[in-house]
Amino acid sequence: MTRRARITTTLACLAALGAGTLTTAGTATADTTPTPIRTDGVWGIDYAGGFLTTVENTPSGSQWVIGRDISADGSTVLEQTSRGYADAYADGSQIQRVPCEAGPRGCVPMRSTGNGWVGYFLENAAGQQVAQLRLTENSLSGTDEPKVTGGRFVDATGRYYVYNASSTGKQYVDAVNAYRTHDVRRTRAVTAASVWGSILWTPGTGDGAVTGYDLEARKTVQTLATGAPCTVKELQVVGRWVYWNCGPTGAAGVYDRTAKKAVKVPSGPALVGDGYLVRHDRTAGKLMLTDFHTGTAAPERAVADLPAGTTADQRRLSWTVDKFGGDIAYVGQDKAIRIVPSDVPAQPLAKIESDVDSDVVDPSERAGVPYWDSFWQLNRPAHWTFTVKDDQGRVERTIKGSGASVEVEWDLRSDTGAFLSNGRKTWTLTATPEEGGAGYGTSGTLGYTGGLQGHHDQGGYRYGELVTLNSSGGLTLQYTEGKGTFDFKRSASGWPSGTVAVPFGDMGKDRCAEMLVRMPNGELRRYAGKCGASYTPSSSHTSLGTGWNAYDVLTAPGDLTGDGRVDLLARKASTKDVYVFANDGAGKLKAGVRIRSAWTGYTKIVGAGDLTGDGHGDVLARDKAGTLWRYDGLGDGRLKDRVKVFSDWGGSYNAIVGVGDITGDGRDDLVSRDTAGNLYRNTGDGKGSFGSRVKIASGWQGYKGLF
Repeated sequence: MTRRARITTTLACLAALGAGTLTTAGTATADTTPTPIRTDGVWGIDYAGGFLTTVENTPSGSQWVIGRDISADGSTVLEQTSRGYADAYADGSQIQRVPCEAGPRGCVPMRSTGNGWVGYFLENAAGQQVAQLRLTENSLSGTDEPKVTGGRFVDATGRYYVYNASSTGKQYVDAVNAYRTHDVRRTRAVTAASVWGSILWTPGTGDGAVTGYDLEARKTVQTLATGAPCTVKELQVVGRWVYWNCGPTGAAGVYDRTAKKAVKVPSGPALVGDGYLVRHDRTAGKLMLTDFHTGTAAPERAVADLPAGTTADQRRLSWTVDKFGGDIAYVGQDKAIRIVPSDVPAQPLAKIESDVDSDVVDPSERAGVPYWDSFWQLNRPAHWTFTVKDDQGRVERTIKGSGASVEVEWDLRSDTGAFLSNGRKTWTLTATPEEGGAGYGTSGTLGYTGGLQGHHDQGGYRYGELVTLNSSGGLTLQYTEGKGTFDFKRSASGWPSGTVAVPFGDMGKDRCAEMLVRMPNGELRRYAGKCGASYTPSSSHTSLGTGWNAYDVLTAPGDLTGDGRVDLLARKASTKDVYVFANDGAGKLKAGVRIRSAWTGYTKIVGAGDLTGDGHGDVLARDKAGTLWRYDGLGDGRLKDRVKVFSDWGGSYNAIVGVGDITGDGRDDLVSRDTAGNLYRNTGDGKGSFGSRVKIASGWQGYKGLF
């Protein structure tokens, strides 16, 4: 499955062809608009996932497809928007119309999908039709469907839809690939058909046989014996319920896939909801509801008055049913739209199908994919919350919405609009039904790279990398998989003896950490970050000046100045004064600022990253007596007074490196090497101290430098 651009067609040019403008039916919040909805006529109606679509006149005098979000109890219109221009365009094209009770101009046979989309046919002046799904006010899908005549939608659920064409005698099955391409298109002989998620239900071989074919897996996944005494002529699948009939006046029934039980229901044109069926009794002039959710059909009951009229089948022309656990909508004789609760308990909230994005994301421009787009189709409207947490359980992003579909378009940033730190993230989706009951939840993990680097992060995935230099001039990046050891490496040769490397942070805007290298002649170079590869002396670099041999310590403690950028800490060899060289964010270092004087008593000074979790870089210093001290960054370039971490510590160590997080817990760790070549790890506790040392390697005495 590969990513492609979202299917979007700008409709301004189409609107210009018509008599009205998009703004006449544009979005308008209406938090207190009650139902019934008063109109001067309705020319087509459908209802799915709490989203009501109708064709109506607008104040401009033109007809539009209107979409309304309806409250769970059916009492209130929450928001109104448009789903396309419904009158004739200047070139003679128009939405397909069929005869109906609303008048001589006819009605638009629409099919709502449950996620705010609506399908209908656009017919050109020559009578050729193309099936289209209007996704929003200004975007549509289906423009590459074949040109046909006599087109009619058979079913639609979420992204999947089926339609027939009399001109070709064929049935077409397809899906809207809004985010990723997954070709499910099929052309087949016309039969009864229904889609519920990615499963296409059609008649099998023999009376009453029905098969479920997975359009994505391209295989039959279920075969049912419904008990129908015929080859099924019409199918409607709603979750566990499979409705069938043997024609407009023939036998009809519902097969319960969960209980494996058949239920007989009244015949005649009907629409199925979750656990119930509604038919138009033209003799009585009423809409009649049959409740079968218990596994037995209850006696029919009238739910609305609807005169017989002259149109034998008025489904989706004057009345409709929300199959996503919803209610009934119809147009009364007074032309008002009324919502009638079914009062039938819905099935538990569940996922029908989903399209979940990659488990690796990169917000950088070089990736070309600035969003994590995922979709879930639910079986009933719900309030949902999507959260992203870091590996310490801290919430970094929250997105909320409502409806029978969940469309998460995460821009890979935090709630404040900032990039996240690289590393493993956990996402969670929780949904609660709008009308109560048990919720639905799912979760997953993803790797976030191309964001903010961790301390000592040269690989672009927050873990710290240890840099080593051997006697042969090989500069090596030692990588961890987050288990506390160094698991693989990448090397480059040609470095002269006396080279000092300083794993740094991003000094530009590509969110790829640079490497600072002091050459033996005292030149300090900034090597452009590679986010994973090692460096040769000839790799792309910029000189940051000469004379840097005046400093006997060069280390990167993290952000000392509070601007979110890694800074350089240096100690002058002659005076032992300590300076901060701030990162200017444009590839240079600002002038040094002295922050401490005469640090003569320290044998090791280590930039350690943020050890306390306050967002500022910290510094470790070991004195001649073997005491390890911590200096916390203040965020203004200065350091707080020292705090003792360990006594009588590290007497045998000839290298100490604040290596960043190598254990995968989000806390910065410490790595040391003793004179025998053993390598140890002290795991950071996130509170400014460390656990007891753990030996993680031996034989490291051959490295001339550990950075």
